[in-house]
Amino acid sequence: MANVTVYNIEGKEVGTMELNDQVFGVEINEHLVHKAVVSQLANKRQGTQSAKTRSEVRGGGRKPWRQKGTGHARQGSTRSPQWKGGGVVFAPKPRDYSKKMNKKERVLAIKSALTSKVNNEKFVVLDQFAFDEIKTKKMKEVLDNLKVNRALLVLDKKDEKVTLSARNLPNVRTILSNSINVYDILKYDTLVITKDAVAQIEEVYA
Repeated sequence: MANVTVYNIEGKEVGTMELNDQVFGVEINEHLVHKAVVSQLANKRQGTQSAKTRSEVRGGGRKPWRQKGTGHARQGSTRSPQWKGGGVVFAPKPRDYSKKMNKKERVLAIKSALTSKVNNEKFVVLDQFAFDEIKTKKMKEVLDNLKVNRALLVLDKKDEKVTLSARNLPNVRTILSNSINVYDILKYDTLVITKDAVAQIEEVYA
């Protein structure tokens, strides 16, 4: 089992913690990680875009000029795609972009993403994460103490003081341990997580 150092919010070492190799020490499967990211981004798409084809555009029922003798190219309708106000050739229509992913694949992808953070020493464990008040400046000081810039903060329970303190920092996002996903883990350089959140993740994925 991998051992990681546990810090407090002042950035001082307060102990060590053993990580479960079934979650944080698996063989990294890059294919499933990529598949999970593509699936997650695709599922976010609304798919509500729409434009009209030439059969749906209003007007254009009359032939604009006779077939021959005008010097113009022959035209059958003023709503053909080459005309201003005409229909779109391959008009986008509402569709479902979502992609399915098996549960075992999704779990292994999350484990692979977590393992990569541990292997790259971008996994910071805190003994606890609690503020007395909502203060963005205080959150910035904590991240500076941990020498972290772009961070994903994983909490074991909902804490509005921590969440709101981090909200105005552009490179920081807070989520609960039951909401971790591959995209967010990879998007942020460092994973900052509480000891209790680590225990919750191990309980679910081990």
